[in-house]
Order: sequence, then C-alpha cells, then structure tokens
Amino acid sequence: MIPRLLFRALPSLGAAALVTFLSGCVAIEFPARDSNPGHKPKPAPNTGITDDVRVFETNNVVRVEIDGQLFTEYRFRDVSRPFFYPILTPAGDHYTRRWPQEEVPNEERDHPHHHSLWYSHGDVNGVDLWSESAKAGRTVQDSIVKIASGRNAGLLTTRNEWRDKDGKVLGHDVRTHRFSRGPGSERYLDFSITIVASHGPMTLGDTKEGTFAIRVAESMRNKQPKNQPGEGHLLSSRGHRDGEVWGKRAEWVDYWGPVNGKTLGVAIFDHPANPRHPTWWHARDYGLFAANPFGVHDFEKRAKGAGNLKIPAGGSVTFHYRVMFHAGDSGTANVASRYDEYVRTFKVAP
Repeated sequence: MIPRLLFRALPSLGAAALVTFLSGCVAIEFPARDSNPGHKPKPAPNTGITDDVRVFETNNVVRVEIDGQLFTEYRFRDVSRPFFYPILTPAGDHYTRRWPQEEVPNEERDHPHHHSLWYSHGDVNGVDLWSESAKAGRTVQDSIVKIASGRNAGLLTTRNEWRDKDGKVLGHDVRTHRFSRGPGSERYLDFSITIVASHGPMTLGDTKEGTFAIRVAESMRNKQPKNQPGEGHLLSSRGHRDGEVWGKRAEWVDYWGPVNGKTLGVAIFDHPANPRHPTWWHARDYGLFAANPFGVHDFEKRAKGAGNLKIPAGGSVTFHYRVMFHAGDSGTANVASRYDEYVRTFKVAP
C-alpha cells in the first residue's frame, strides 16, 4: 500500500509552516524569511535513493520532475504572481496556453494576466490582485519554506505577501503544493492555501475576477476566436455542460479537448472542508477555468458585496483543491470516481 500524504490545515501560520509529508521524502528546509534574497538553495542531495518525484530549485524556478521527465516549473521571480508553467504530459504536450510566457503561433493574445495555473483575486481590501493593470497589486513570494522530493510525491511550500501597487502589505499566505502521479499518464497537484490577515483585517471581495485558475491549451477551447465552435468541452459534477458551467456551483469541473491529436483534460476538485463548498465556477468557453467562492454578485445577481469574505486581524482562512491532469474525457478518465477518492483520502484536521 502506498502511504498517502495528509495535509493539515492550521488555524493560523506564523513564521513557518508545519507540513506532514511522506516518510520516504528527502527534504530541504529554508527559513520562513530569506535573510539573503540572492541565495539560491541547492537541489536535494544525492542520498542513493531513487526519487520518482523530484522537486528542486534551479535557474530561478522550482522544477518538478516525475519519473525523470519535466512535469512543471514554479515561476516566482519578477512576476505579478507566482504561477506554474509549463505543465506537460509525459509525452511533452502542453495542458495550458503558452502565451504570454512564450510567443507561439496560433494563440490568442487576450488576458495577458492569465498565466497558465495560478492563484489570485480581483478585490482584496479594494485592491486588484487579479489583473496586471497600472493600478493592480502583486503577490510576491517572500520565501520558500520547504522543498521535498520522494518516491511517491514531492512537495513545495512557500510564503507570499499580498501587496498593493505601492508595496503596502495587505496580508500574506502560506501555500503548499503536493505533486504526485496516478495510473498511466495522470498527474495530480494538491494545492492548499492559508490566507493570513497579518497586517490588519482583510476582505476578499465579491467579484468574478478570481481565484484558483488555469488557462487551458488553445486547442482545448470550447469556442475558438470569432465565436467559432471549438472541440473542447466542460462538465461539472452537477451535470452542467460547456457554457452552462459558468457561475454555477459544483464539487468539481472538468475541461477537456484535443492537443496534438490526443484528448487531454484538466479537472479541479473543491474540497468539502473549504468555506462555501461547493464553490462557484468562473469557467469560460475561451479557456479560462477558475474556482471562485467569492463572486456571488456576478454569479447569482445578488446584492453587491453578498460574496465578501472577511478575515479579522490576526485570523486566517484555508482552502484546499486538487488539480487532476488526465487523458481522455471525463468519463474515460473516471473524474467522478477520482473526486470521491480525493475526498476519502485527503484528510483535513477539524
């Protein structure tokens, strides 16, 4: 039996995060704050043990390899918010749009703030952390708290400050990413984020512009430019399809379509322990796909501010998601069963 990693949500996190991970992992620990920002941590030492999932910092990114192949890179230097790019199948096909990270032909140049896979929100104490406009704020990685490689899973924990355009800190988060593989070509990213009101009260505002998001590969779109039909499709756990998914609540949503002659898909799972579960979905036919538990005004046409989530000074709130990268459509990939498995095995402390 393969041991499973249990994440535990802490009511608040201070200078360091406590992370429970596989007994077989080899870990490198870093201080909660970098006293020397120019320092580049070294990769995990060679212990003589083969790590099937290897996580290490190199060339200003955190690189994740599974079975010796690049799965993804975590980009955090000189960006508006940390994000994952590229995200690849074992054969090297891309799950996400390549622009604006790369200039490639036949990709739309809309929404330059859609950076592959990321977490940000459009109204935090009135500050826009979603877009990259002149007035927008930034999410700045403060430190790498922990990196771990292992036989069955790898792990990355970081601390990040949420700042307005002038650099004022609104609060911070501690986010943990666990990387693992399933049967065949399936890959998983377990994402947990604790948002801490460390610099006074925080309000996560009622807007559709957010929050845990991915921009799928151009060929996977449900609609192509100029309103032409696409070959991609969306399905939610509640049975909504394609354009019906937007603004609805569901435990999970899957988005799949063709990539280089193959059918690939990305599903996001909303954990039952999350506030406001099941979440609403900001899922668009042009390829944006986001879990957003705050945009009630936009999604349900309720009074503006109905979706505000307030965190008192010193308080915190935690969310957990799984991203499943798979071949085939929702049925072929058994997405519904994989969600049930996630709920059974990913345990959150009460």
